[in-house]
Amino acid sequence: MRIVSFDPFRSAGIPNVTYVKPELIFKERELVQSADWVLFPEYWQVNFLVYAWGKRIFPSINSYHLGHDKVEMTRALQAVVPKHVPYTLITANKTGVKDDILEQFQFPFVAKEVRSSMGKGVHLIDSLDQLDWYLNNNEVLYIQEYLPLDRDLRVVYVGNRVISAYWRVGQYGFKNNVAQGARIEFSPVPREVIDLVEKVASTLGINHAGFDVAVVGQQVYFFEFNVLFGNQAPIHAKVPVAKFIYDFINQLEKPEPPQPEMPTPRAS
Repeated sequence: MRIVSFDPFRSAGIPNVTYVKPELIFKERELVQSADWVLFPEYWQVNFLVYAWGKRIFPSINSYHLGHDKVEMTRALQAVVPKHVPYTLITANKTGVKDDILEQFQFPFVAKEVRSSMGKGVHLIDSLDQLDWYLNNNEVLYIQEYLPLDRDLRVVYVGNRVISAYWRVGQYGFKNNVAQGARIEFSPVPREVIDLVEKVASTLGINHAGFDVAVVGQQVYFFEFNVLFGNQAPIHAKVPVAKFIYDFINQLEKPEPPQPEMPTPRAS
């Protein structure tokens, strides 16, 4: 199996990988086109790799398209598990929108920038001045109810299963991202969370993502998922992410066993 990767770090440990710098993709056209799998392309490469060159990519194109910004991601989650998404308003920044927000939300609430990660671009809005600042700096508005939490869950899904899950305990402010200083805790994770993440990922065709999930009482909420999630906690837990990736794509290379022919049903 011939594999080309555009990310040497995430592909480390996967056998038979040739690394190509993303900016050299057209210079290395023959090498890329002859590969059985292309791993971790950058977002600008995805469409022509799949639609023009017919390549199989990992993560899946579903993962890239739905994970590219919070609007697409949230709408997909609302379509699949609406009861498991915090109340959210997504709208253009238009005349009268401030009144709409204040009618639907009480302070504090969360305002997000649609393309951000690691807790950046996520703001706790608890005053009119802060809301005005957010409105003055964003054309697309993403407003979400605030859930009072001191921790949330990162659930890592690779291939067709959850391979790791851990708590992120906030240390500073309301954000629980590890990049924002949260502490990683490997306490037991509710089985229903694992099952729900696997259901959502399978339904949406996502095969490589870190899902951010909150548990409030008996209710489970999805915040978002990150296609290129941080590997710090899985590495600490000695979870072989690269092996799961290789096993998954290798399994897809194996032909399906022949199925017995079924007799043609007859009309009664």
